[in-house]
Amino acid sequence: MTPDGKHPRQSHSPARAGLQKRAAEYFNLLHKAYPDAHCELNHKNPLQLLIATILSAQCTDTRVNLVTPELFRRYPSAKDLAGAKQDELEKLIHSTGFYRNKATNIIACSKALVKQHQGQIPKTMEELTSLPGVGRKTANVVLGNAFGINIGVVVDTHVVRLSQLLGLTKNKQPEKIETDLMALFPTAQWTLLSHLLIWHGRRRCNARKPDCQNCELSHHCPSCTSHKGVL
Repeated sequence: MTPDGKHPRQSHSPARAGLQKRAAEYFNLLHKAYPDAHCELNHKNPLQLLIATILSAQCTDTRVNLVTPELFRRYPSAKDLAGAKQDELEKLIHSTGFYRNKATNIIACSKALVKQHQGQIPKTMEELTSLPGVGRKTANVVLGNAFGINIGVVVDTHVVRLSQLLGLTKNKQPEKIETDLMALFPTAQWTLLSHLLIWHGRRRCNARKPDCQNCELSHHCPSCTSHKGVL
């Protein structure tokens, strides 16, 4: 289902068929380049992934991974987090930025988990997004990576930028970009697709200095400065 609750539109026009062919080629090339692509937020269980994803807003995964070991040592369960003192939690997560709001959301989210789900992470989009501080992107991260459930595509800043550069969408809003990507790629690929695009954005197609000369997608990318996309 798309973010608006509808099924992704499938078009059989020649233009759409060509775009789907390009999308499939992108996926294959990226999978070959990054066969080990995965979520780079360190976690041992669904709760840890949920909390780490909340912390990752406006923050790098690397920074989050420096903070979470001590955080999860002190607060190993949803019940522990629900009982955390705001000021103590803020100190632990301070370096991730927006720490007051994040601490408030983590405590409120944990209280809801304890009260509504016996401290366990729910496995539906509706239940996850009803939790304080959890939006569709965070829910997609948890569902796809903790449970192997492909409900949608995680659209972060890398996915937004690369999907536009690669000609996969003309939209700018994450929800609309997600809908476009869901219509182009098979459901089974949705979780991995986001990892592949994120890894490529971090390792090759850097926003400030894209390495078009050595890019695995250079011959097919319409935005490439080294070659003209030919697929």
